[in-house]
Amino acid sequence: MTTDVHVRELRYFAAVAEELHFTRAAERLYVSQPALSKQIRALERQLGAELFRREPRGLTLTEAGTALLPHARRVLADWTEGAAAVRAAQAARRGALVVGMSTSPGRGGLLPAIRSRFTAAHPEALPRLRQLSWHDPTAGLADGTADVAFVWLPLPDADRYAWTTVAEEPRLVALPDTHPLAAHAEVDFADLADEPFLALPPEAGVLRDFWLALDERRALDEQRGLDEQRGLDERGGHDERGGPAGGTGRPPRIGAEIAGTEETYEALVAGLGICLVATGNAPLITLGGVTTRPVRGLSPSRYALAWRREDEDRPLVRGYVEACRQVIGRG
Repeated sequence: MTTDVHVRELRYFAAVAEELHFTRAAERLYVSQPALSKQIRALERQLGAELFRREPRGLTLTEAGTALLPHARRVLADWTEGAAAVRAAQAARRGALVVGMSTSPGRGGLLPAIRSRFTAAHPEALPRLRQLSWHDPTAGLADGTADVAFVWLPLPDADRYAWTTVAEEPRLVALPDTHPLAAHAEVDFADLADEPFLALPPEAGVLRDFWLALDERRALDEQRGLDEQRGLDERGGHDERGGPAGGTGRPPRIGAEIAGTEETYEALVAGLGICLVATGNAPLITLGGVTTRPVRGLSPSRYALAWRREDEDRPLVRGYVEACRQVIGRG
């Protein structure tokens, strides 16, 4: 039996063991389901033992898998503590705090106001900004390259993080000036559901789903199904599928994938699709040829400052969070 097993493989194994479902575990881990299955099979080959029984009724742990799970958890916990200790030691030595973000917070000078309060309380600290693409919805928190980060909720693997909400804003629709709906002062989401949408990269996981409004699409589809069933009932007909007509949860049409503000603007101007955008970010893409409109039937977006839970006691992390809360009036 080989002992050359990586922490990542143990993390994958533990997630599948806890979820007993490859798709849910993949979503939690922020990886694709095929990649996760491949890693689990590789781990089983390394250990020379089957860890899961793949049966029609679902996934279960084998005796070997059950025996491995508590040890895997202990190794992962020790590794998390060790990695946090290394980060804390490096940060203490450098006095550095890396602030991740995918788009500038803007919003009335939020960032300089936080920096001013933070450096006043921690004059030895060196806050450094790190810009990341939308491929990483945690803006550097997941891989440890950022200590705190301005992110959009929801986060993948949310149990790993804590956050304070910076802004809660309506979602608008951004579309070319020439789009027929641009002539409306306000639009219903039902009028947008069948339009091609610009989508975040697949790696963005639950955040991609949020900006494609999958929850609202499901609700809309269910309502359409109920309306169709009601029409059948009134005509004395029935739906042979045994339930409300419709309700199939039709996926959104994807016109293009976007990983940054400039790509979004270019795709909108080119007419590749429309997209949802938070009110505070609308000025970033309404530069010329693009407009935004309020949308009825959408939940608001939430912008937050987030950090890893194991870093909550780090002085610089705690200090930055406190500065942020003071600026937004929650300190």
